Amino acid sequence: MEQIMSSLTVFFDSPFWVGVYQRCTGSRIEAARVVFGAEPKDAEVYAYFLEHWGSLRFSPAVEQNKQLKKAANPKRMQREVHRQLSQSGVGTKAQQALQLMREQQAAGRKSARRERRQQRKQEQFDLRQLKKKQKHKGR
Repeated sequence: MEQIMSSLTVFFDSPFWVGVYQRCTGSRIEAARVVFGAEPKDAEVYAYFLEHWGSLRFSPAVEQNKQLKKAANPKRMQREVHRQLSQSGVGTKAQQALQLMREQQAAGRKSARRERRQQRKQEQFDLRQLKKKQKHKGR
């Protein structure tokens, strides 16, 4: 049976408050980054994710080599929760997933820009050829 885990980390990344939503399915991890602006309340964060869940753009899945832990005793689990709450920032795997998404978006923009440039050059070439033909015909 495959285990699914998710976590939301909200932190201050000057000058905005940012939320990083991580979801782990089996050994794959995906992340989505949301910029909130001003410091959001818990209810605002919850309402945002309820409303915009379908439009979140998750990064491509990154392989996670960490094994999922079995249930620990309650005191150890509570200490782990306090340790995670005291940590600031986002997990390394989530950062890698977001970086991969940024690189893919940049590559897409670069290829689209190249295509537009080639299309514009082709249009200019066609226009020059048309003018040449019209000039040759004496018009």
